[in-house]
Parts: sequence; structure tokens; C-alpha cells
Amino acid sequence: MKRSLFYFLLVVVVSLMVACSEKDSNVKTDTSASSEGKVEEENSATADMKLVNDGKLTFAMSGLLKPLNYKENEKLVGFDVEIGKEIAKRIGLDPNPVTNPWETILQGLRGEKYDAIIGSMTATEERKKQVDFSDPYYISGATVFISSKNKDIKSLEDLKGKTIGVMQASTYVEDAKKYTDKIKEFPSEIYALQDLPPGRLDAVITDKIVGITAMKESGLEIQTLGEELKREEIAVAINKNNQVLLEAINKAIADMVADGTYKEISTKWFGKDLLE
Repeated sequence: MKRSLFYFLLVVVVSLMVACSEKDSNVKTDTSASSEGKVEEENSATADMKLVNDGKLTFAMSGLLKPLNYKENEKLVGFDVEIGKEIAKRIGLDPNPVTNPWETILQGLRGEKYDAIIGSMTATEERKKQVDFSDPYYISGATVFISSKNKDIKSLEDLKGKTIGVMQASTYVEDAKKYTDKIKEFPSEIYALQDLPPGRLDAVITDKIVGITAMKESGLEIQTLGEELKREEIAVAINKNNQVLLEAINKAIADMVADGTYKEISTKWFGKDLLE
């Protein structure tokens, strides 16, 4: 009798152990399947983004626009670079910032040299005919700068017939045409601003942030002339017909703003939130 009871209990214990083992195995299998499903879903999403290089967000800029994007010890740094890296991270991609001459940067995008332009590009109506733009990641404005020693130019009216410097292929070329036909184009606004103190240029039209930074960091003896000429929305440019990538970038920007990351990056470079 005792022996029968012993064998009965032994069978019960073994059965329970087998059941627990199977349950644990099923949990592990379910978890593994869930993880694999998530990875497959992420891979599928990035595959639909039509990336130039798998697993990377390759984004271009001139690399000549301090403090927005420039090289320091052969490494690309600046506000645009940090924004691009944060966007890439939130999409689940490795950031790959590259440089391209500004005058051909749109051609490079359309030729699929890179996935996006994150280089302080204004989302103009003319450019929207060629590429799509994300929601703006900062707001700025075109501003006129002159030499601090210039006593002849006191208002925008005084710019008529003067020599004005602008960045090649920038929106500022059209702004300058409103005042003069004597326009000199430069690969970087910094080079143009440096020509103001010695009098090689009468004025420069550029982004307010770029000009003020040059005044503070380079010690250039220049000053603003009046208020901003216009308000500009700066956004990420991508090729048309890539809605998946566009939506992912917009979500990343919105999330950055919502959780305070955007304000942190903006304050680091400019002391304020450029979207406010």
C-alpha cells in the first residue's frame, strides 16, 4: 500500500515538472517570437525608406556654416549635425553626415547620393517643386549685415546699387536682386562676411544666426541693418515619393520637441529654443 502511494506521488511530481517545463518553454518561445517579430517589423519599416545605405541615415550639408554645420578637427559638428544624429537614432538608424557643395546639394539628393539634406535649408515654394520637406526644425530670418565702420548705409534703401555678398545657390540671391545687380556669390557666408570690414563688399545677406555668431566668435566688426527681411522655416529635405521616411522624420522631430531634447540641443548652441 505504501509502495503504491509512493509511486503515485512520484508520477504526480514528474507530471507537474514536465508541465512547468513545457509552460516555461512556451513562454520563451512566445517571447522569442515577439522579439523576432519586432525586429522584422523594424527592418521592414527601414526597408521602405529607400535608404542609400542600409541601416544608415545619410544626410548632407555644406559643412561651411558655423555654428549650424562645420568641421572641427576633421569632424562634422554643429546644430544641424546634432539634430540629424538625433533624428537618425529615433528612427533606428546610424547617422552618417556628409558634405556636398551647396550649389549642387539638391542635385545630389535627387541623384540619391544621400537620403536627406539636414543643412539649414529653407523650405521655399520653388524647392518644394523638386523635393519634399519635413516640418521645420528651426525658424530664422534673412538679415542684412554691414561693416560697423560703414556710415553711408543707414537703411535698406541705401543698398540700391551697392555690392552685396551672398551664399551660392541660396535664397539670399533673390533677396539681393531686389536692391542691386552687383551680387557676389560665395561658397560660404562666412567668407562673404569677412569681406565687409575691408570694404570689398557693402553688405551681406545671410541667416541672422550665422552673422551674429561670426560677430561674436570671429570678432568681425560688422552689424545688422534693420530688422529681419523675412521669416524662414528651415526643414529636412528628402526625395519625393518617400512618404515612409518623411513620416518617420516628422515623428522624430515632434518627439524631440515633446520630450525636451530639441530645446536642450538648441539651447546648447544658441542659448534659446529656435522653434519658440
